[in-house]
Amino acid sequence: MANPNKAKGSKWELDVARYFNECGYAEVERRYGAGATLDKGDINGVKDTVVEAKNWKSIVLSTIVDEALVEQKNAKKRFGISIIKRRNKNVKDAYVVMTLEQWID
Repeated sequence: MANPNKAKGSKWELDVARYFNECGYAEVERRYGAGATLDKGDINGVKDTVVEAKNWKSIVLSTIVDEALVEQKNAKKRFGISIIKRRNKNVKDAYVVMTLEQWID
């Protein structure tokens, strides 16, 4: 893969999917075709949920959450969450963000 940022993002998506698998969620996998025009998230198999995985140097929560909400609507799912890599930390230490409205729901 020629683009190092794309490679970093793809690796993070795979790492997140594998972590779900290790925690007993065998049906979770990286969505192939992530980044498509009508994007439906990066991770498949989380019930009623679109999962967007982000490995960005600078975290911009509004952008990340808005992207997950657009993809949630594209996929016609109930929830849209983002899993954000923490610098120099393992997958298990990632941040999970969503709107308060969805969290309460």
